[in-house]
Amino acid sequence: MSDRICLENGLSYIANPKLKSKGKFKHYGEWQGDKPPTFQERLKAQIDICLADKPPDMETFLQAMAAAGFEVKNGRGGAISFRNPAFGQDRFTRLRSSTLGKGYGPEDIRAVIEGRAEPPTRYTGDTRKLNLIVDIQAKMRAGKGPAYEKWATIYNLKQMAAALQYLQENNLMDYEQLEQKAAEVTDRFHSLSDSIKSTEAAMGVNAELKAAIIDYAKTRPVFDGYKAVKYSKKYLAEHGADIELYRAAQATFKQLLM
Repeated sequence: MSDRICLENGLSYIANPKLKSKGKFKHYGEWQGDKPPTFQERLKAQIDICLADKPPDMETFLQAMAAAGFEVKNGRGGAISFRNPAFGQDRFTRLRSSTLGKGYGPEDIRAVIEGRAEPPTRYTGDTRKLNLIVDIQAKMRAGKGPAYEKWATIYNLKQMAAALQYLQENNLMDYEQLEQKAAEVTDRFHSLSDSIKSTEAAMGVNAELKAAIIDYAKTRPVFDGYKAVKYSKKYLAEHGADIELYRAAQATFKQLLM
C-alpha cells in the first residue's frame, strides 16, 4: 500500500528492499504453500499468447518469444531454453513436457504451429491475460482464509504498482502514447524478423558453399586421376563415390553462384 501511495504522489520508494539477515523472508502465501506465478508458469502463459498469434513456423514463434522479453538458447540436439531476466530469472528453463507439462515440448509446439494439434491453452477473442496477479475471489472460494486475502491484496497492489512504475518511467501514461509505442515495437519486431530471415538465408547459402568447397578440395585429385585415365570404367568403379561427390560440389557452385 505504501508503494502505491508513493507512486500516485510521485514520491520515491524502495523497489527491492534487502532481505532480512537471518535467512530469506517468506511472505504469507509461501507459508501457506501458495506462491506467486513461477518462472515456468509465466513462460507457459507467454507461449500460449505467442501460439494464439498463429506463427507460420518455429522460427517466427521463437522471434515472438524474444520480442516478449524472453532470451532464447538453442542447445544440442535441438534443445530450446528460455529465460526472462525481467522476472529475476537466472537459469534457463528448457522447453520440454517433463519441465512445463503436457503440450509444452518442442514437438508439441511444432505440431500446434503446423496445425496438427490444438494449443495447450485456448484464448477467445482478445482475452489474453498473464497470470501476474492472484485471483483472490477464486482462492477464497477454494477455502483460503482472511490472512491469505490480506496477503493476496498486498501482492496484487505491488504488481499493479510495478506496472504503473514502468508506464511512468517510459512516459506511457497517456493511452495514445502507449498505443503508439506498441505499434512502434510491433513494426520493429517485423523489421527485425525480416532482417533475421534474410541473414539466416545468407548463412544457409554460405554453409552450403563451405561444405561444397570442402568436398571439392577433397575429391579434385581423384577426379583429375579419372580424367588422366581417360574416364576409365574400372577407375570409376573404384572411385565412384568420390567422383559423385566432386560432381555434386560442382553442381552446388553452379546453383548458388551463377
